[in-house]
Amino acid sequence: MSSIDALARLAAVIESRKPVNGGDPEKSYVARLLHKGPDAFLKKIGEEATETVMAAKDVDHGGDGQKLVNEVADLWFHCMIALAHYGKTPADVVSELVRREGLSGLEEKALRKAVVRESESSNPGGAS
Repeated sequence: MSSIDALARLAAVIESRKPVNGGDPEKSYVARLLHKGPDAFLKKIGEEATETVMAAKDVDHGGDGQKLVNEVADLWFHCMIALAHYGKTPADVVSELVRREGLSGLEEKALRKAVVRESESSNPGGAS
């Protein structure tokens, strides 16, 4: 069993909890967040990201590394809810990471900036 399989199983559970798929906001945390809309799960992502940073800082000062793992798990989970809401999957994220494999982070960032500059120059004023 791979980590990708575990993420795919979790993504399937999240998908099944969508209110449009019969998820009950009274019985499911995921269904409740999705029912409330993007502001609810995006707020949770922000909270979990902050808690992840705090846990990492604690590890720097002798804190428990497992707390960092737990917070990252919470962050990933809430990000997976966002992915599901927007019709994306963990496989989409893995594919993007694979696409970037072997490309230096500095090169990848420069390429993204070049694409944005090219888009802006072909669309002066930003009008769509």
